[in-house]
Amino acid sequence: MGMTITEKIIAAHAGLMEVRPGQFVYADVDVCLGNDITAPIAIEEFEKAGIKKVFDSEKIVLVPDHFTPNKDIKSAQQSKSLRLFADKHHLRHYYEIGRMGIEHALLPEKGIVAPGDLVIGADSHTCTYGALGAFSTGIGSTDLAACFATGKVWLKVPETIRFVYNGKVRNWTSGKDLILYTIGKIGVDGALYRVMEFTGSAIANLPMDDRFTMCNMAIEAGAKNGIISPDKYTEEYIKGRVTKKYKNYQSDPDCKYAKTYEFNADKISPQVALPSLPENTKPVAEVSGIKIDQVVIGSCTNGRISDLRIAAQILKGKKVHPSIRLIVIPATQEIYKQAVKEGIVEIFIDAEAVVSTPTCGPCLGGHMGILAEGERALSTTNRNFVGRMGHPKSEIYLCSPAVAAASAITGEITPPDDVGN
Repeated sequence: MGMTITEKIIAAHAGLMEVRPGQFVYADVDVCLGNDITAPIAIEEFEKAGIKKVFDSEKIVLVPDHFTPNKDIKSAQQSKSLRLFADKHHLRHYYEIGRMGIEHALLPEKGIVAPGDLVIGADSHTCTYGALGAFSTGIGSTDLAACFATGKVWLKVPETIRFVYNGKVRNWTSGKDLILYTIGKIGVDGALYRVMEFTGSAIANLPMDDRFTMCNMAIEAGAKNGIISPDKYTEEYIKGRVTKKYKNYQSDPDCKYAKTYEFNADKISPQVALPSLPENTKPVAEVSGIKIDQVVIGSCTNGRISDLRIAAQILKGKKVHPSIRLIVIPATQEIYKQAVKEGIVEIFIDAEAVVSTPTCGPCLGGHMGILAEGERALSTTNRNFVGRMGHPKSEIYLCSPAVAAASAITGEITPPDDVGN
């Protein structure tokens, strides 16, 4: 019997000819990632253990992005611990203000992750890199400390669920809408400790930024990882970025899937996830008219250049509703620079939005857009749990950049077709 793409990657990194779901392996890691929330704990454990040297200064990546620019003394101390550790161990990949970005947008942009890699990170949205055909998953801070020392991770091989999207994606419908729709169908535990393998004609024609979005939110269905087989779009994206050797893996025709779901992409319209779970999804047309106070466009889910272009297309020549605070956060410095070059930032400012330096910021209730009691936010981020963006009596609605931009203009949840250019 054949293997899935995920099983092949794990087997290769465990030095085995094959692996099967449920099997435990000890695998080599290509990239080991930490941020300003999770890495300080890992660093403390690493040093408490008396370990003097990291396994490979080229393969550890530290990115302070959650509370940066530092919002208070505590966050400044956390960032400082990363800075000192990176300097002490001569880490090649340390990215701070002016050079940084939101980690899961930054690593692909820098060519740090390649197809066929095994990537672990002390952040649940590490599953983003599956869009490149890599196996990537989140771990805890103590596991990160162990990886700093050994370059290995202990894994249970997950079962794979195949998600087939047939047909053509509709106008204003994006990868964000496909994944919100999917989570709405299977629930937040519908892929618990399983692989979400995305395929079908709609995926084959989906741009890379949308693929990153879909794999990013696999964790919102409880998945171990999300993954898409590398193809011509993958090769176009990594060209000029990835310089190391890599390998493209594909699932075998006779591999075993735990389950298969099939969806018609041409019937999926823009979606909104209502409070307070990503599975609570409805077509935007069914929830239009809900009043909101704040709109956020950004995050590791939807802060890429194509996301900003879509938002700017809708906002051009228009104004943000007087009752709305629109916060736009480009995911990396390069994306910010490109948005300036294309006149996108000017469109946002003319529309009376605020544009931030790259940061996770409001996504986790860190800073740059905390909600007060009773306020509602419409956001392109990935989670809408109670209190996620601030006050526990605030509400978060999740959507795509198109829906976010349209709603910022009207002051209420609005389908993009109602205001789109």
